[in-house]
Formats: sequence, structure tokens, C-alpha cells
Amino acid sequence: MMANESAVLLSLVEEFVSGLQDSKAKDTAAGVKNGDFTILQLVEALGLSLTSTQPHTRARGVQLLSQVLQDCYGDLTEREVEVLIVFYENRLKDHYVTTSPVLQGLKTLTKCTTLPPGSAVSILKSLFQDVHVQSLLLADRACVYNMLINVMESREAGKCFVALLNRRQKPKKKCLLFVSTELKSLGADFVFGFVQSMDGERDPRNLLLAFQIAKNIIHKGYNLGKFTEEMFEVTSCYFPIDFNPPPDDPHGISREELIQALRDVLTGTPKFAEFLLPLIIEKLDSDVQNAKLDSLETLTACVSRYEHTDLAGFLDGLWTSLRREVFQTSSERIESAGLAALTAITSCLSRSVLNSDSDDTLGTFLEMVLKDCNHHLCEPDLKLVWPSAKLLQAACSASNRASHIITAAVMPALISQYNSRTECSHRRTLLEVMQRFVQSVKISQSSENEERVLSGVCSSLCCVTFSALSESNSSLQVTAASVLTSLAQQTGLLSNSQTEMAVDHLTRLLLSDEDDKVSLAVVDCAGGLAEVHPTVFITNMIPTIKKVMFSEPMEQDGDFVQHFHPAVRQCCLSMLAAMSTRPSVAKESTPVLLDVLRSAHSGKVGFSTDEAALTCRSLQRIAEQVEDTEESGRCFHEDIIPQLLSLALQAALQGERSSGHHSPLADEVVLSAMVAVIGTACSRLQPTMAGQTAARFVSLFLDGDVSFLPDNSFPSHIKLLANQHQDDSWRQSQMVCLLMGCVCSLPRAVTVPQMERLLSELEDMSCTSSHTLSYTSAAKCFAGLVNKMPQGDSLDNRLDKTTARIFSELNSVASRVRTQAFTLLVWVSKALLLRYHSTCTALTDKLFSLLDDADLGPAAADGFSLLMSDTADVLTRSCHADVRILYRQRFFSENSSKLVQGFNVAPEEKKPNYLKALSNIVNKLPKLVQVTELPALLSLLLEALTCPDWGVQLSTLTCLEPVLADPPPALIQQLEALFNRLLALTSSPAMSVRISSLRCIHALSCFPEHEVLPFRARVLRALAKPLDDKKRLVRKEAVLARSEWFLLGSPGGR
Repeated sequence: MMANESAVLLSLVEEFVSGLQDSKAKDTAAGVKNGDFTILQLVEALGLSLTSTQPHTRARGVQLLSQVLQDCYGDLTEREVEVLIVFYENRLKDHYVTTSPVLQGLKTLTKCTTLPPGSAVSILKSLFQDVHVQSLLLADRACVYNMLINVMESREAGKCFVALLNRRQKPKKKCLLFVSTELKSLGADFVFGFVQSMDGERDPRNLLLAFQIAKNIIHKGYNLGKFTEEMFEVTSCYFPIDFNPPPDDPHGISREELIQALRDVLTGTPKFAEFLLPLIIEKLDSDVQNAKLDSLETLTACVSRYEHTDLAGFLDGLWTSLRREVFQTSSERIESAGLAALTAITSCLSRSVLNSDSDDTLGTFLEMVLKDCNHHLCEPDLKLVWPSAKLLQAACSASNRASHIITAAVMPALISQYNSRTECSHRRTLLEVMQRFVQSVKISQSSENEERVLSGVCSSLCCVTFSALSESNSSLQVTAASVLTSLAQQTGLLSNSQTEMAVDHLTRLLLSDEDDKVSLAVVDCAGGLAEVHPTVFITNMIPTIKKVMFSEPMEQDGDFVQHFHPAVRQCCLSMLAAMSTRPSVAKESTPVLLDVLRSAHSGKVGFSTDEAALTCRSLQRIAEQVEDTEESGRCFHEDIIPQLLSLALQAALQGERSSGHHSPLADEVVLSAMVAVIGTACSRLQPTMAGQTAARFVSLFLDGDVSFLPDNSFPSHIKLLANQHQDDSWRQSQMVCLLMGCVCSLPRAVTVPQMERLLSELEDMSCTSSHTLSYTSAAKCFAGLVNKMPQGDSLDNRLDKTTARIFSELNSVASRVRTQAFTLLVWVSKALLLRYHSTCTALTDKLFSLLDDADLGPAAADGFSLLMSDTADVLTRSCHADVRILYRQRFFSENSSKLVQGFNVAPEEKKPNYLKALSNIVNKLPKLVQVTELPALLSLLLEALTCPDWGVQLSTLTCLEPVLADPPPALIQQLEALFNRLLALTSSPAMSVRISSLRCIHALSCFPEHEVLPFRARVLRALAKPLDDKKRLVRKEAVLARSEWFLLGSPGGR
């Protein structure tokens, strides 16, 4: 080192040590990095400081070295690290004021990749010997813990990498491979040193570090030796964790973090079993709910690592505690945790291997459980039935062995009890218990090849279930259907004859019972059964339902009446949908549903419009739930969709040919249900079939190609998209909604043929048709296609033409199609908003300007609700639309200022439109965004509460309610205006407005007492009237709100 460099170094050292200029440490580190001097030369330059008789001077010298090391440790050689370690180890014996910088330096050295062999052990020995950790400051204790983590984790994580380097000409780093082995060579001394270091630690930040070290010691195989109990004691003294962080805690340490860290330690090794299990039993006697819950969850975690021999000596105490917690608890969480712990214990005992020389620990334990619980099952009118059943079911679900033992003891007794009881309530309770046991057995069944647990009692169980289904009590029938569903879910348990009998009972209940709950239970049960046993439903139930659905009316007193109630028909339709989860069943059930639509169209059997719509909804449910296979896709592609199109077209043409029977298939409600069927089916089609379906639809609507339709007796030259002026032309034009259902639901990868021509025709229809459903569906179809079009000139040109046409019609006050152009504007705006297209801004600005329009102003305000809402049939993610995340938030942030400015300059008679638009936009924002953004719009929202439109009032109240839970300062300043408006709305003619206003008034009672107490008398007087409201829900909210306001400021109040 040159003389001038030596002088610079000495100057830096002097200024840091004596001049107390901390910034010189950075300058010194820069010199080391630049190669002006080495780290050992720095140590030499510190000589006078380190040999000073003043402890603080020596401490400053060590501090400088340690701070420089923090920036330069990555460049140290093995020799330099070795010298520095020796230096720091000697300094640990120095005055206590030097301890903190020494520890900082050692911590930095433990991060070096050039740590010499044996140095980690040397550091730890010096640390444990010369430092009393718990006498250090918090930061220094954290430094010690981090040092231990470094030598345990960093080197071990690098062990495999270094082993690779050892084979690639890096022999000097071979030492890292042995760091873990070296630490373990300390044996129990390392554990003892850590125990001494941690003993007495109280700071949560350091406890997290200490628990991490303890976890590493246990999980990485360090020898605990004779200090196993000490290791347990030093960590278990914190169990259960009762730490509650302060509200303003800057460190972000939660109670849950500490609980999980400690649990990982206590449950990490079976060697702790003899100490942990008695501790858990002791803590379960606590009256503190959190302590109980923590103990039960820890018990569940630990037994998953234990062998049955670890539990054997504590089973009596554990069972007594668990039984007490389930029998006597008032907390569902503790009950659930206790049941989970029992399941875990039983599962652990089930892993034991039986032989002639070993005791059957599982059998002994379950015998104890059965002894304490089984007799309660014979008393269905007592409250201990369910706790006992839950305990037995928890044990039963643990393993196949446990299921065999428990069901063999319990199920025959339950069946016998059921047969001997006569009261329906007792029988229902017993059935519910049996159903839970069946479910528990299913959970324990790990393999379908295992012996069926219930095979021995299945016959008796079916007899009981069928008997209950034959009863007249509806609740008993519902429970029996649940039992049957649970039995059916176990593959191979029910025989063919039992399944057929079950289907017969379900069919009888379906056709004879008028109770809605029973019908729903029967439909759900059939769905579960059909998934496992489809053949029986194909051969038995579907033909029966078909026969019932198409039975001819009977003549009675000169009138024709149906055999069955209309509700039975509806249940049959729901049943056909519920059972059709398998393609084989769907292949048989869908023709029946299509026959219903044909009959509704022809009028032969007399199906109503509602029944036709329900039939379409059943088809849509089948399309939704049936297994997505090529067979099911082909069924919809080649059969169902063409049949629906054919029937709809026949209904559309019928109105022009005759004035006789009116086909319900031409009604909007049925067509909308058809759209759902076609949309759901097309969204799931495979690419090839999806492309073929799109081509068929486009050719039908553009060219009148009916060649693919069944029953092809249609006239030639059908023009479904043409602007016809005949009286009944709307019947054909409204079928564009079916086109929308298809082409707007296809995956984006599917190419729609003749796109430009199709868009042009849709635009014409949406701007010229006078039929609401026709021009609305055309606008939606146009929007759905535009949303999926790839970016490029084709899209831009089409949008330019359409925008010009829309603006032209809207700007012409004399235009007769302004409403149609407005509808197209809103839907295209939504399509472009979802995909963040630049043209959207011009369209939405036009929508804002229409708020001042005399004719379209209210509709424009409602249009913002459509922009922000999710729609059902188009422009949704399920339809593969291009929907970007956070589009609502983006629209609000870009346009809220425009709304406020427009409101401020609008004429008084137009202001309600702006208030309604604002309410519609804000109400659709996520709650968190509302809370953040509403203070800036508060004055407008308060103004919206005075708007005469009930919809605006309700929407605004819905926005305000979550904000009142955590009121911003701006709201506190507006309390007078807020109370005036809310109290006036409690007398609104709209019930929903009255309810929402009362909820807001209720929330205001939680504001700071000194702010709202002056309003107490006025609120109590105003709330007297809603107490006598004619609507029960309003009276309920009034009682809740007035009670809180009565307590405000009163002794014993909040």
C-alpha cells in the first residue's frame, strides 16, 4: 500500500473512531471495494484504536470494521475470513460495550461462501462460552439468532451446489460440504448452547427467529441427546401463545405466525410425545377458548408424526378431554377441532401393524370410545345423541379398519332402534345419524378395491331407507333421500335390484308428492344415483317420465283435465336435467325434452309457455353439467341445436301462415331460454364442431340455408336479418337472438365466416328494426362479435362506420330510430370497454352528453348500469369474451370527473340524470374501491338521496352503507345533511328504500358518541313510525336501529 493510501486509511479510521463521523465507514468500504487497501490492512490501521484503554474507543474500532464487512464480505478470501474470525472470537472476551459490533461482524462472516473448515463450530463455541445472550439488547439477541440461522441454513442450502463445485475445480470450497456435519458433530452441546441462548426470550420478533432455529434443529436431524426435555421446556413454556399485537404494530407480527412457528417445533419429533401430550391434556382443562383451540389443533398436527406407541400411555387422558370438549362445548370451532383431533388419533393408531405379539391399540381405543358413546345413540330424544354420533363418525372416517369396527358395533343397533320407534322425529334423528355414518365410511374408503365396510348391513339399511321413503312424513322422506344419495355414492355397494327399487321409490315420490322439499330432495337424489347407476335410469325412469309427460287429458264432468298437477310436470323436467350428467343418460333424456318443445309448439298436449321455458332451462343445465366428451358435444352439435333452430323457425313462420294456435316458442321468455341452451353448448364445443356450427348459423341467417335443419319443409329464400315491414316480420327478426347465442359464445380461436357482411347486416337491423327484442339482440350480437375481433384495420374501419352512423342518428332529433341507435351505442361501448379499446372513450363521451337529452336522458343514466354490470347471455368470461381485469375501476377513475363537471353545469331538471348515472356507476364498484373513492363524491351522493327516483335512492344507500362502517372525516362533517335525508327516507313508499335507510341509521349509531349524541332525540322520534310499518322486515330493522340509539349515551350503553 502506498504511503498516501496508508495516510488516507489512517485518516478515515481516525475520523470514524475519534471524530465520530459514521459516514466514513461508507468511504472506507468503497476503498476496500476499489482495491485501495485490503480488509486486513484495515485491521492493522485500527491497531491503536483496538488496543486503547478506553472500551468505547475499542468498540468504535470494531464497529468500523463490522460496518465495512457488511459491504465487502462477498469478496473476502478464505485466509481473510480465518483471520477475522480469530480476531472477533478474541474480542468476545473484551468489555461488554464491544459485544454488539463484534456480533454484527460475526453475523456478516457467517454469510461468507469462503468460510474455512471448522470455523462455524469455532464461532458457536466462542459464542456459547463468552456471551450470555439474554443479557443483551433486543437487536443483539436478534443478531445471535440470525447468526445461528446463517450457519445452519445458508451452508446447508449450499451443500449440494458446493458438492457440484467440488467436482469442477473448486477444491478450496469443499469445506462448505461439511459445515452441517461439523455442527452436528457438536452433538448435544449445540442444543444445550441454543437452549441457554433462548431461555427467557420474550420479544415476539426474536421468538420467531428462535422458533425457526429450534425447527431446524429438530427437522434436520440434530442430536438432542440428554437435552431433549430441556429443548422441549425452553420452547413449550410459550404454549399456548397468548400474544395480541397492538393496533399500530409496525412489525406486522401476528398471533397466527407465532402459533404456527411454535407448533412446527413442538410437533416436529416423536421424542417430545411424552412431554407434549400431558401438556395438551393440561391445557385442555383451561377456561380460555383460544388455549383450547390451539391445544386441539396442535394435537392434530403432532399425532400425524407419531407412532401408536407414542400415544399408548396417554389415550385415556386424551379421550376424556376430547369427549368433554365435544359434549360440553359452546363453540363450533372447538367442537370441529376436537373431532379433527379424534380423527387424527384414530388414523395414527390405525397405522399400527397387528401381529401375535402386539396389542391391538386401535381396538382398545375404539372400545373405549364405543363404551362412552354407543348407549347415547339408543336415546334419540336426548341432546347427547348428536355429540356421541359426531365422535363416533369422526373416528369412523379415520381409516378403513376403524370404519369396520365402529359400523359393526353401531349400525345394527341404529337399524334396530329405527324399527322399534314409532315417532317420526325419533326415526328422522336415527336416519340422519345413519346418513352421517355412511358419509364417514365413504371418507375412510381409501381404495375402491378395499372390502366394502357397509356390505354386511347394506340390505338392512336399504330396507330402512325404502321404508322411510314410503312414509307420509315429508321430513322423513327428505332424510331418507339423503341416505340413499350417500349409499349411491359408494361404487359397487348397491346391487342392481336395490338400485331398481330405489328408482321405483323416487319415481313414485316424483309423481305423487306435492311437497316442494320432498320433490327437491328426490331430484337431488336421482342426480347422485344416475351418476353411478345410469343404466337403471335409462331403462326405468326416463320411459316413465315420458309417459307421464305426454299422457292425454281425461274427461271429467264434460271438461278435460290433466292426470297430474302442473308442479309434477315441472319436477319431471327438473329430474331429466338432474340425472343427465353422463352422456349416455343425456342421449336418452334430451329427446324427451325436445318432444316437449314439439308438443308445446303443435299444441297437442298443451304445454304452457312457462313449461316450454323450463324445458329449455333443463336442456341448458344438461349442457352445463354433462361430461365434456366428443359424444356429448356431437349430441348438441348434430341434434339438439338444429332441432331448437327448426322449432323456433317453425314458430316464427306459423304466425304468418295461420291465425290458429299460438306457439309459445315464439314468446320472448322461451327464446331467451333457448339462447342459454345454445350459448352454453357452443361455449363447450370442440374447435372443429364449433366452427361447423358457426358456419351453419351464419349461412341460415345470411343466406336462408335451411339444409341442415330437420323437418325441412321451410320456404326458400328466408331472410331472417332483412328489414321486413310485414306485420309479423318481427317473429322472424327476433330469432337473431339465437344467432347471438351461438356466435357470441364461441371460443375466440374459432373464426366466424363472412364476418364483415354479418356485422353490416346486424348493424342495419339494430338501427332500423322497430321490434325491441330484435334490435336489442342484434346490438348485443354485434357487440359480442366486435369484442372478440382481433386488433387491426378491419376492426377500426368497422367501428368508424358504426360510430358515424350511431352519432348521425342520435344527433338528429327528428330521427325515428334514436332509441335503436342508443341501444347499439350502449352495447358497443360495453364491448369496447371490456377490452380497453381506444374508441370506447368517444362512445362513452357521447353517452355522457346524452344525459342532457330531453328524450334519452333517463335511458342514458340507466345505460351506465349496463356498462358496469355483468350480463347473462353475452360479453361474459363464460362466453370467452375479452374481459380485462379492473375495467370498472379504470372507467370510474377516467370518467368520474366528467360526471361531476356535467352535474355542476347541467340545468336543474337534468341533474337527476347525472345523480342516477353516478349512483349506477359507484354501486357496481368493489366495496374497497367505494370506501376509498366515496368521500370525494359525498356531496353528490347526498344530493342523490333527494332524487325522486326510488332506484337512485336505493342504489345510493347501498353505496353508503359500507362507508358508514368506517366513516371518513368528510362524512363526519356532513352529519346534519345525512341525518335529514336518511330520516326522510324511512317513510319512502318503497319498502327496500325504507329498509336500507334504517340500516344506514343503525350504522350511524356506531359513530363517535360526541358526534352523533346531539341527534339522538330526533332519531328516536323519527324511528317510532317505522316500528308500526305494515311490512315485518321494515319493523325488524327499525327495532334493531332504535335499540342501538336508545343505548347511545345511556349507562350500560356502549
